[in-house]
Amino acid sequence: MENILIYYGLGILGFIIVLWAQINVTGNYKKYLKYGVKTKMTGQEVARKILDANGLKDVYVVETKGELTDHYDPSRKVVRLSTSIFHEDSISSVGVAAHECGHAIQDKEGYSFMKIRSALVPFVNLVTYLGYFGLFVSIFAGLTGYLKISILVLAVTILFQLITLPVEFDASKRAKEQLISLGLIDESEHEQVSKVLFAAALTYVAGLISNLLQLLRLIIILNDRD
Repeated sequence: MENILIYYGLGILGFIIVLWAQINVTGNYKKYLKYGVKTKMTGQEVARKILDANGLKDVYVVETKGELTDHYDPSRKVVRLSTSIFHEDSISSVGVAAHECGHAIQDKEGYSFMKIRSALVPFVNLVTYLGYFGLFVSIFAGLTGYLKISILVLAVTILFQLITLPVEFDASKRAKEQLISLGLIDESEHEQVSKVLFAAALTYVAGLISNLLQLLRLIIILNDRD
């Protein structure tokens, strides 16, 4: 009974943490979309300014569909900004745009954690693919096989998330430094931009904590089965 309570408790706690982080980032994102920056520069203009200032004229800035779908594509050297970020001159727009440019600067400088993360992507994809295949097979082999495969896949995912954390925090740090040094935000806007950048980083922290709790939950179940 005690382990059952722990099992469900860890699952619920992980869900609450992820939900809280998502509400936090979405809330801050939408809140600061309403606040325009004094420079009146759009996310696209800010991104272009930062990239050019760092010798990245060959990196394109393009619009992509969706909300919070912004990302830097290191293989194609493209910063992709969602519609509202691309066109608007809000605190959220310049903060998110600068963050993605932070990744482009990391790529140029050969930031170690970014290189490790990029190298891990094929491995993580392979393990995930094999995990789904193994899950299908283990259905016929029993619950224990399923649990071991799930633990393996989750452990690899956690490793990838651990490498991702410093990449994201460093990109946000670079973003704020660029915005300030290039005069793209006013001094009165520093704190607001920091809130947008920190809220986004929290989603990665929450995802990691949630998966750690799920891993612990599966290990408890496996031990009970053994």
